[in-house]
Amino acid sequence: MTQLAVLLAAMGACGAVLLLAELRWFRRPSLPDRVRPYAPAGGTAPRPAVVSVGSFRDVVGPACRQLGDRLAAAVGVQEDVGRRLERLHLPVDPVGFRLRQAGWAAGAAGLGLLVAVGLRLGGAIGLLFLAGSPLLAFLVTEQRLAGRSEARKQQLLLELPVVAEQLAMLLGAGYSLGAALNRLAQRGAGVASADLGRVVRRIRQGLDEQTALQEWADIADLPALHRLVRVLALDHEASDVGRLVATEARIMRREAHRRLVESIERRAQQVWIPVTVAALLPGAIFLAVPFIDALSLIAGD
Repeated sequence: MTQLAVLLAAMGACGAVLLLAELRWFRRPSLPDRVRPYAPAGGTAPRPAVVSVGSFRDVVGPACRQLGDRLAAAVGVQEDVGRRLERLHLPVDPVGFRLRQAGWAAGAAGLGLLVAVGLRLGGAIGLLFLAGSPLLAFLVTEQRLAGRSEARKQQLLLELPVVAEQLAMLLGAGYSLGAALNRLAQRGAGVASADLGRVVRRIRQGLDEQTALQEWADIADLPALHRLVRVLALDHEASDVGRLVATEARIMRREAHRRLVESIERRAQQVWIPVTVAALLPGAIFLAVPFIDALSLIAGD
């Protein structure tokens, strides 16, 4: 019990030092750092503190990301975490997400330790609490990210036919590809509009249209979007790209209709499962009564 108290006190002290290191009144800059911006040779950035949240992140972050990627691959998640974060437009990098995940796992481990000590669990059960709590916290956060990423992919897949039709109309009306993308990003609403906004920003940053669209297709990871981007790549080579995009939009519509029909048929089949069970169970009971009666007669003879 004493060792546990010492360990918790040490962890609390480390956390308090990291938090206080971010406060200006606690970590006052030295005189050379305050005078350096006014020096004749030109000021440079002040030296970072030895103990700070940033330094802790730089040291622990790569290890947390590598360990998190290996654990995610062990449970069957093969897609890179950075691509999923970009797909969801989350303002956090992969290292930050893995550090946050490690924080949740550490909190779950501390909670499991407290529960194990409070309930006086020992042996395999106590070890299960200590090892299972952080693993469960890691899996929950990983599953939430994977579920949100998959839901966004499905939403984009549903919006793609509409976006392709609007893009075909704008190209047919004389808009350039960049102007059409900009108009859809500004006037649209939904997942595709947010992604097109990022494509437009990347074009304004200096990328050409095809590279920005290919980045979007790689992040979204949808075969239909890859086909649409390949069609849009013909913008500078063909004069009837609008007609080709309209044809691709019709293909997307047919695929969406086929997926909808499959979903309806699957749900219709699932409806019959409880009906079949409800119909078979009374019949099995009625058949069991004479069967048991016949067995009793045979046994009596």
